[in-house]
Amino acid sequence: MRSFSLWLRAHPLVGDSAIAAFVLLSHLGQATGETHRPDPGWWSVVTSVVVGLLLAGPLAVRRRWPVWSAYVALAGLALSLVHPDVDSSLALLAPCFMIYTLVADVGRRAALLYSALVGLLFASRVFGSGRPFEELPVVLGFLLAFYVVVAGFCWVLGEFVGARRAYHSAVEQRLRSLEFERDQQARIAVAEERNRIAREIHDVLAHSISVMVTQADGARYALHRKPELAERALGAIGSTGRDALNELRGLLSVLRNPGEDDVRAPQPTATGLVDLVDRVRSLGLDVALEVTGDFAALPTGIGLSVYRIVQESLTNSLKHGGPGTAASVRAVHDGRRVVLDVVDDGGTARTPELASGGNGLIGMRERAAIYGGDLRAGPREGGGWCVHAELPLDRAVDTAADHGESGVARERTRAR
Repeated sequence: MRSFSLWLRAHPLVGDSAIAAFVLLSHLGQATGETHRPDPGWWSVVTSVVVGLLLAGPLAVRRRWPVWSAYVALAGLALSLVHPDVDSSLALLAPCFMIYTLVADVGRRAALLYSALVGLLFASRVFGSGRPFEELPVVLGFLLAFYVVVAGFCWVLGEFVGARRAYHSAVEQRLRSLEFERDQQARIAVAEERNRIAREIHDVLAHSISVMVTQADGARYALHRKPELAERALGAIGSTGRDALNELRGLLSVLRNPGEDDVRAPQPTATGLVDLVDRVRSLGLDVALEVTGDFAALPTGIGLSVYRIVQESLTNSLKHGGPGTAASVRAVHDGRRVVLDVVDDGGTARTPELASGGNGLIGMRERAAIYGGDLRAGPREGGGWCVHAELPLDRAVDTAADHGESGVARERTRAR
């Protein structure tokens, strides 16, 4: 039964046509059975059929053209009231359906005007019936009271159905809005994840390729004069290349196998700063490291940002610093924030593109901004370059909580 009701709701023309057929057959049966003449002529039969069609026909299409259908039915009602050979008590049924339809589908103003016109037609029929003048007030009052009750019932029913339709329409619109918002959030999340992966790949490649190019140039010059230095440089090239490949495999495996988090290589964290500095020292850059605080307790996301900021800063010092450049790294974790200072003294050879803000600086600023921090980079007085970053830990915790993530689980979820 429920499926049949849903089918009728999806095909309203079927139900309305059944109502129209019932009204038409009832009208014709009553009109022909209660004619005032014993032998009605063909004109009376034709008039009855025309009135029946005017009353019942609009009921089938009242949802598609509610206003036009209502006034066609009103014309049929008027014809049935003024023609002496047509008298059907079911003539009020079609206007009642039309009052309900106008209230539910069009509005109260159109329904009120239509109801008033129907009432005037019935009142005019009473005055034209030839009754004695003293009986007219009683008959008219009874007729209008009956009409008010019937029309009022149709009006209330139309209000109820119209309110339900408006509610369902609002719910459907809200669902569409939620689906659109969900799709937009998914697109934003995909874009953010692509940017994150692109930033990670940039950091890996920028550092590793810079190291490999520097070592390759050194190996070429030392190949004939100091073969042992060339051999050590080639070893550093191979080690750096393997490390870069491992990190890239871990990043790209997310794109190939998003459901297999266990195959990813672990992301570097702040505890790897010592290894990072040692690797950069082996490339010829004199780096001093000062670490204060427990960096192993940092959330994985902010630990990765600390590592990448220091890595990018040292890579820039290695690429753009002059001969004999020295650098220092100072990392402080006081329980409330992480402060990073990466300073070098070889800023005279730094290119204008980097000074104006290349992709590396943009990526570092984005990493700091994710956790509500701030990063400043620029030349130092007297030469050299300085990178200063502050990452508040309370904002980092709130950021992880907003995403429902923490630690490695948060990084894995973001990598999807």
